[in-house]
Amino acid sequence: MGRSRTFKAAGVAALSAVALAITPFAPSSALSAAPVLDCLSETPTSAAARGGRPLDHEPMSAADVAAVEKKTKDLLARKRAEGYYVPQGALAAATVPVYVHVMAAANGRGDVTDQQIAQQIAVLNETFAGRESSQAANTGFTFQLAGVDRFYNDRWHRDEQSSTYRAKTRKGGMNALNIWLVEFDYLGIATFPWSGNQRIDGIRVHYDSLPGGGIANYNLGETTTHEAGHWFGLYHTFQGGCTTKNDEVADTPAQSSPTDGCPEGRDSCSLPGVDPIHNYMDYSYDSCYNQFSPGQSQRMSDMWTAYRA
Repeated sequence: MGRSRTFKAAGVAALSAVALAITPFAPSSALSAAPVLDCLSETPTSAAARGGRPLDHEPMSAADVAAVEKKTKDLLARKRAEGYYVPQGALAAATVPVYVHVMAAANGRGDVTDQQIAQQIAVLNETFAGRESSQAANTGFTFQLAGVDRFYNDRWHRDEQSSTYRAKTRKGGMNALNIWLVEFDYLGIATFPWSGNQRIDGIRVHYDSLPGGGIANYNLGETTTHEAGHWFGLYHTFQGGCTTKNDEVADTPAQSSPTDGCPEGRDSCSLPGVDPIHNYMDYSYDSCYNQFSPGQSQRMSDMWTAYRA
């Protein structure tokens, strides 16, 4: 899943033509007839509010989510029997190798600096360690830059032939976070851990969202944190809307729609709690983000154990 602003016709076309990939998980709803893997989000191209915009990724119905939860529960039970299960309440702390693929244009556009890449890794370590707020959870995950490569290909830079270029350039196993830096109509696109397709597993991020980039309000590097959250198995905080299940995490209050900006006290549901606008899995400004919840941390641990360990 990803971060979204305003849908354009080109973005909708990209959803069907570029971002979908094959997965063994079979969606149940008619809207989810295509395989669910990548989650798209659009780059902010106007001042339009995010709230109330069309869904920014291939839909997952309540039945689809339930199927993933059952599959995960079964896998965790099997891991427990094999001796790999992390007891509930503990965390599957791990160091995640990160491979950054700079997909620059032939003229060098998008060729971010090594310093920006280092700063992005530092942001991941800051956010996943819970250092931005006293309310934030330390997830136990750390990130280590394992490699950087650079390509100067106009089509790859524009995220064309995405399945091809990812298969050609991806490195490591399912425990390795691959980040492709491209220029497209979105802020980011991610694969879920249950995708099962290692060849293209990872996240695509707009190069101008890295620290020091040019996208106003989204240039502190927290788009990568958001997309990495999906890669670890988190939904948006507004997944499911005003329901008790919402994003399958008990300590993120129900939220009817995405947040735009940083509206303190926003409360879009009658259920307890105000909207979690500071949560990395909402659509707030980078400067508004400051936390994953303890429940999200536990979910990431479980998903890591089930699919990536």
